[in-house]
Amino acid sequence: MMKLVFATNNAHKLEEARRIAGSEYEILSLADIGCHEELPETGDTIEANSLQKASYLSEKYGVDCFSDDTGLFVEALNGRPGVYSARYAGPDCDPEQNIDKLLEELSGRTDRDAAFRTVVTLCRLGQEPVAFEGRVEGEIADQRRGNGGFGYDPVFICKENGISFAEMEAEEKNALSHRGRALRKLFNFLK
Repeated sequence: MMKLVFATNNAHKLEEARRIAGSEYEILSLADIGCHEELPETGDTIEANSLQKASYLSEKYGVDCFSDDTGLFVEALNGRPGVYSARYAGPDCDPEQNIDKLLEELSGRTDRDAAFRTVVTLCRLGQEPVAFEGRVEGEIADQRRGNGGFGYDPVFICKENGISFAEMEAEEKNALSHRGRALRKLFNFLK
């Protein structure tokens, strides 16, 4: 069984990756390899951040790994929050504060088209990094809907089924989500 380190300790992301990877891969977290430091994430694009985290982890810990970076890109806000999605409301904000800021900025607007994009970068020892992108189109609701998911899920309405990510069961969300799409591309590539 091939071992890959996922550059995260986020339980939601780990569960999703493990489910998609299936039994052919053992997906380890940062904690599993004794990495308790913040990985560098200073790029001005999600592509740059994903590459930076994976390269750092592979070089410093000598492991085959992959990382992801995700952004919510809202057309009416000129692509914001984009690469700053996780800290949109400030450096020490939480997901609820990010949603509040987003809804406030879109208040009274009818143009609410948005896309979630994830870039997953694979770094294997002695090989060039490879990136995979997943994207899903949607729109921003005017209020939270559903109790599942995390991050912006309660306000992101997927165009493919008309409900928020927070209203979906885990399997349905994984089938449609930006991260799920990028991870499937990664695991298909490895096969």
